[in-house]
Amino acid sequence: MTPIELIEKLVAFDTVSANSNLELIDFVRDYLAEQGVEARVLLNDEKTKANLLATIGPSIAGGVALSGHTDVVPVVGQPWDTDPFTVVKREGKLFGRGTADMKSYIAIALALVPEMLAQPLKHPIHLALSYDEEIGCRGAPHLIAAMVEGLPRPRAVIVGEPTDMRVVNAHKGASTYSTEVTGHEVHSSQPHRGVSAVMTGARLISFLDDIAAEKRATADPTCGFDPPYSTIHVGTVQGGTAFNIVSRHCEFEWEMRNIPGDDPDAVFQRFKRLCTDEIEPAMHVIAPETGIASRSIAGVSGLAAVENSEAEALAKTLSGANRSYTVAYLTEAGLFQRAGMAAIVCGPGSIDQAHQPNEWISLEQIEACTGFMHKLIESLR
Repeated sequence: MTPIELIEKLVAFDTVSANSNLELIDFVRDYLAEQGVEARVLLNDEKTKANLLATIGPSIAGGVALSGHTDVVPVVGQPWDTDPFTVVKREGKLFGRGTADMKSYIAIALALVPEMLAQPLKHPIHLALSYDEEIGCRGAPHLIAAMVEGLPRPRAVIVGEPTDMRVVNAHKGASTYSTEVTGHEVHSSQPHRGVSAVMTGARLISFLDDIAAEKRATADPTCGFDPPYSTIHVGTVQGGTAFNIVSRHCEFEWEMRNIPGDDPDAVFQRFKRLCTDEIEPAMHVIAPETGIASRSIAGVSGLAAVENSEAEALAKTLSGANRSYTVAYLTEAGLFQRAGMAAIVCGPGSIDQAHQPNEWISLEQIEACTGFMHKLIESLR
């Protein structure tokens, strides 16, 4: 199958993160089996989703892993001009959910498996496909653990997120949290007898905004990121019952996108100290049952630039690039790096098209990535 045929096939699987990806994984497993390549299917605990791991070439160290996620973001409520799960070719572009983010990269790698098999590879190429990247990189830790335990260590991991085939050697991490405030309800004419969960939540949100301002004030404009500092924002807030009731409940979710080296847990612990040392004691004086509960929802490591990284050097050689870039969005590359593998991000398509209605990738980008893969195969002969 050609890269475009495989893109059409993969896009046709509705692997929105709320759904199972097993049909796609089964297709890839069977496709590889037809060519004599055995794939390991790594099911989640519920057996509703799976990672896939396969090796082409000798089972020795020093190979290259091609990593991609199989899930896509939802299409509900977006004004698509065509069926998002049917690829439409128009004006030198392929339209469809996942064409840019990131099924085209996976499809190109699969299309070149026959070429990989035809070559006397001295070092292997590993295919590493994950689930649930779009909702917190939930599948990647399981996949990476299997690689660490069961594979000879690859010299490089190339994560094929859309970068316009530019080499990305660093990206921010992300950590998300939920905070729930329990207050004490009273009539709004007697606020001194109650504890307003909404007002307390507002104070906590203001504190987070103050920390965000500190990050902006201490930014290093030479760090390569845009913006050049860790960011903090509150994405959702719910609370209160009516305007004339001192509120009993308030809950908000917040996120930190951190520059590698800026520890998000330090911010979380600072936030919790404010709650336990200053705010909750005053709440308990009025009503002992009040309180503040915060929890971590998800955390994904950033990718730190590593001087003379094998992954970066390889990707530059294959792409013909003479420089690397940093990006603000996150990928699974930081998780591979945290597990001790040299990782880089380089893939076809633009992040500007990711998550958008009428998502597309240009045929030019598909050709560029195919050429990149050809050179990779040649380099491992």
